[in-house]
This record gives sequence, C-alpha cells and structure tokens, in this order.
Amino acid sequence: MKQERFKFSVSTQGRGIYCVTREVCSWVREQDIRSGLLTLFIPHTSASLLIQENADPDVLDDLNRFFNRLVPDGDSLFQHQAEGPDDMPAHVRSALTQTQLSIPVQDNKPSLGIWQGIYLFEHRTHAHKREIILHLIGE
Repeated sequence: MKQERFKFSVSTQGRGIYCVTREVCSWVREQDIRSGLLTLFIPHTSASLLIQENADPDVLDDLNRFFNRLVPDGDSLFQHQAEGPDDMPAHVRSALTQTQLSIPVQDNKPSLGIWQGIYLFEHRTHAHKREIILHLIGE
C-alpha cells in the first residue's frame, strides 16, 4: 500500500461554484498509484466540496439560486454575524453540503461519471483563498 498527500489553493471571487476537476485529476495521474481511494478535504467552515454535473452550467447556476433562497443572507433568525450578514448563512450552507469527498481511483484517474465534475462551493460573498487537501491511498 502506498499513499500520497497534496494541498492546493483555489482563489475564489466570492459566492459560487468553482471547478477543480482538472487540478485533482492531473495530480492523481502523476502519482504511482493505479488503484485506490482518493479523499478530498476542505479545512474551512464556510466553503464545501461537491461532485456535480459538468456538462450544463445551468445546473450550477440553479444550485446557487436554490441555496440563496434556502439560506438567505441577513436572515433575522441568525445571531452570529461576526463577519457580516453572509457569515452564518455560509456556515449553514457548509453544514448542508460536504467538507470531504471520497472517490475511487482506477487506472490512475478518479472514477467519476461521464457528466461529473469536482467543485469547490464558496459560500461567502467576498473573495477568499481556499485550500483543498488530497490524500490518495492504494497500489
């Protein structure tokens, strides 16, 4: 059994869904592990990770609109606003999604479906630099 680790940064321009598939697949291809399990982790409480459709950009726009309606900024329900009216909604959005993904690896590539991509989901309205940690274990 072998294992490899890698960390990379993504600069966001504020709330939105950012594709990281190319970076992840490129790193996996460079590793000497043909078959195994890839774990992605984002160590932030106001951003998350998604596997989602990569063919029609309307899907990502619709997800953004859905979350904007589901968890609006400035909702009077929230007391925590230490960093502004988008602060607590960003935490709720992160809690409703995922901070970790596990993807099987076969033939030196993540076993994604034909229409699937890997995305960072930024929940804050301002630009941030986010880190994603990759861990690959296998043979």
